[in-house]
Amino acid sequence: MAVNRPIPESNKPPGGSGGMHSLVEAEKLMQIAFLLPSAVLVGWGIGALANSHWHQKWMVAVGLILGCVAGLMSVIRVAFAAERATSKSDNADAGNDAGSGTKQ
Repeated sequence: MAVNRPIPESNKPPGGSGGMHSLVEAEKLMQIAFLLPSAVLVGWGIGALANSHWHQKWMVAVGLILGCVAGLMSVIRVAFAAERATSKSDNADAGNDAGSGTKQ
């Protein structure tokens, strides 16, 4: 007599849970601390190079401003992505609890 044994459902959240997942999420948020200063530094460097090439003093200020804007845009993008990932995992956890009832 054949017995049908279905594969049991896994109650793990998608994306994993544990120490490594937490470290990956922390690393994503640590990017914010390095993004803004490095973008400003790159903008300043490009402005200084343009200043030395074309001898225009205002290019350093424009480079700094463009670096600030680019850095802020990147920080906002990373923050929204982290928020979206957090809310997605929260919704997945809530969904696993709702469908755990058994029919008889």
